[in-house]
Order: sequence, then structure tokens, then C-alpha cells
Amino acid sequence: MARRDFYEVLGVGRDASADDIQSAYRKLARTYHPDVNKEPGAEDRFKEVSEAYDVLSDPELRRRYDAFGHDFRQVPEGVDPQTWARAQAGASRSGARGTRTGTAEPGEEWFTSGVDFEDLFGDMFGGGRRRSWGPIPGADQEAVLTLTVEEAFRGGPRSITLTGPDGPRSYDVTIPPGVTDGQRIRLAGQGGQGSGQAPAGDLYLVVRLAPHPRYRVEGRDLFVELPLAPWEAALGATVAVDTPGGEAKLRVPGGTSSGRRLRLKGRGLPSRSGEPGDLYAEARIMVPATPSDDERRLFEELARTSTFDPRRRR
Repeated sequence: MARRDFYEVLGVGRDASADDIQSAYRKLARTYHPDVNKEPGAEDRFKEVSEAYDVLSDPELRRRYDAFGHDFRQVPEGVDPQTWARAQAGASRSGARGTRTGTAEPGEEWFTSGVDFEDLFGDMFGGGRRRSWGPIPGADQEAVLTLTVEEAFRGGPRSITLTGPDGPRSYDVTIPPGVTDGQRIRLAGQGGQGSGQAPAGDLYLVVRLAPHPRYRVEGRDLFVELPLAPWEAALGATVAVDTPGGEAKLRVPGGTSSGRRLRLKGRGLPSRSGEPGDLYAEARIMVPATPSDDERRLFEELARTSTFDPRRRR
């Protein structure tokens, strides 16, 4: 089955802005994330959406995808798109195999090509004659590795399986604690095989943090909503906050309004070479949906005696 166009996967036009692409990805990721959607096929759809976003959110990868389509990872730099298209058409007529895609489990994608590049580049650079290029190093390959915020926080060993044209291949990977979105993990010598005695390429795992129902991630900082009762916000309180590293106690100053950010220093994503990120709890004042008789009486008394006007300009 032919692979779907990445723009079609995200439901955007080819002239979509970076913000349009990010907005479309976030909406689809929340819909199809395996932790949220248990319907058959949702996980595969999530992987497809993640792969499309990984390419179209990167200006250079998007440029190459627009020029070469799904073959963009295999085309060397400097190749003219029209020349490439003609060479592909010629190879197709002569029986060259088409591009193939493998699916990585869980949450990864990897890419390779079944096109006979010696035929293609012979046509492009050698006037149709087959040439002997000597040993050629293997190509680097990429896979998208989707992690939860908790997995990124903890790091540690993980086994992954990539299914490619030669069958499934398993790897034992050590994820660094505090890995961030877009970070690449290198598996030396695990990419495409070289010809002759040339070495294999490397496999790069590109980390993507899945949308989380509680945390929002910005770099190494985490943001979480903090529901507060009106009296906690008004009088101050010490409350428990869940963090990826476990429960933490947070002091809420009296007079806290909704939207105020309270920082837990160093409770964001860790770092091996610098300061860890922080966790910011964003206050959200909540009221009972159906107050009891006593609660209603107390609120009414407060309304009669208080001179506070939240709409008065300060």
C-alpha cells in the first residue's frame, strides 16, 4: 500500500504555516494517543501523525520532502529534484523496486528504500552505464521514539523492535534521564549496511514526547494546573502536587488568584550536564458545583460583608 502524503495525514495544505502544522498535530495526537484512545487502529494512526509532524515541523526536512516526497531521506545532497524524478521514472520502467517503509514498535518509525541506487545514479551521472563506485558506507537512518513525560523523566533501559524490509530487529537502548523533545539518541553502526567492506551507518532515535493529560512541557520545564479551593487561595495553604518524580509539597501564599504560577525549583526534567528544569503549578480556583446548605450560607455571609470587587481596576 502506498504511503499517505504527510500533509494529508495532518489535514493541512502544502502552504500550511509552522503554527498550522503544530496545531493540527496537537489536535490529532490528543485524539489518537494510545493512553487516551483504545480503539483498534488508533496507535497506528498516532504513529503516522507523529512521523508526519516530525518531518513537516523541521524546515530542512520539509524542504527535502516537498522536493523528493517519501524518498527524501535517501537522496544525496545536491541532487536536482527533476533529475531525481526522471531517474526514478526510468528505474520504475526497468523494474526497480519501490520505496518500502517499516513500522517500529512501540511508537517508532524507521525508513529505508528498496530502490536500486546503483541503477539510478548510473543513469543520472554515468549516461546509463553501470559504474563501480567501490565500497560505499551505509546510510544513516532515523526512527521516531515516542515517550511519555514519565519515561523521559526517569530514563533507563528499554528494548525496542523495528520492523524493516529485512524483518524485525531488536535493540537494547539506554534512554538518558531528562531526554527532551527532538533530542537524538545515536545507535552506532545500526543503520544501513555498507557495500563491500565499508562500515554500516548509524541509527538515530528522534525523541518525541507524547501529549500528556496533566503536564505541558517547554524545554525542561513542566507546567501543571493546580486546583485550589477559594479559602486555600485566600488564606494560603500547603498542598500536595504530583510530579513525575513523586509527590511534592507546595506552599500557596495567601491572596493567590487564578493564573498565578508557583515554582517548584528543580522538579522539571533532569539534566546530565546542567541545571534541571522547574515545575510550575498554575493556580485554578475551583468552587463547589452544588454547595451544601452550610456552604451556601457562608458564601452568602461573605458576599454581604466583603468589600472586595474583583472587577475593580488596580
